[in-house]
Amino acid sequence: MFEIPKLKHTDSGNFFLMAGPCAIEGEEMALQIAERLVTITDKLEIPLIFKGSYRKANRSRLDSFTGIGDEKALRILQKVSQTFDIPTVTDIHESNEAAMAAEYVDVLQIPAFLCRQTDLLVAAAKTGKVVNIKKGQFLSGEAMRFAVDKVRESGNDKVILTDRGNSFGYSDMVVDFRNLPEMQTNGVPVVMDVTHSLQQPNQSSGVTGGKPALIETIAKAAIAVGADGLFIETHPQPSIAKSDGANMLPLDQLEGLLQKLVRIRQAIR
Repeated sequence: MFEIPKLKHTDSGNFFLMAGPCAIEGEEMALQIAERLVTITDKLEIPLIFKGSYRKANRSRLDSFTGIGDEKALRILQKVSQTFDIPTVTDIHESNEAAMAAEYVDVLQIPAFLCRQTDLLVAAAKTGKVVNIKKGQFLSGEAMRFAVDKVRESGNDKVILTDRGNSFGYSDMVVDFRNLPEMQTNGVPVVMDVTHSLQQPNQSSGVTGGKPALIETIAKAAIAVGADGLFIETHPQPSIAKSDGANMLPLDQLEGLLQKLVRIRQAIR
């Protein structure tokens, strides 16, 4: 795997972890979650990339929480990185955001709904940062080679692909684990987004639902089939999280889950 600044435990043989809250809600919360994540992943020797969205551009309702302000949230991500000496990842939504976000984080993430947006992929590539592209809910793993090509042909070989399931009817998601090895044929690290793959979108309330009880099931299966990394959104109190609380993992359950996943990783290696 290419080098990611500040990424630790890369010689442990473990999967890497992208984890954190769905959205940056405030500095105290972000630092609290990051501190716990660092403690757990240092103990288990899991490479950690802290995740937090500085803005949520894709919301069902106009009155949904979208963020605390772009620069304020990005500065919090930067403080997390500086405080704990860890890399960070955040989403970008339009091409003019790439250079702005790249000043604060180590990995730029392309949201699943935007994975075919050529201008966005090219702008992310040209920052020179690692680009994590989420597979669209409407695409096969095989089709993601075109997204990879757009980044590489723009002069950037630092690409990660992330699966977050496929739309199943109007209000559910399903994971086809064939997509993980299929995407690995592109010669890039492949991640399973465990929590978003358990969303139940398009609810009549306008608030996305989820099935967090199945987080362990999806995570175990992903490691068993050889995922290089996992993406898990976590929060101390998901029930009061301002975004995607319905499918986040309670922070106090993360260590026990990761212990099981490390054992599976060791078994398949």
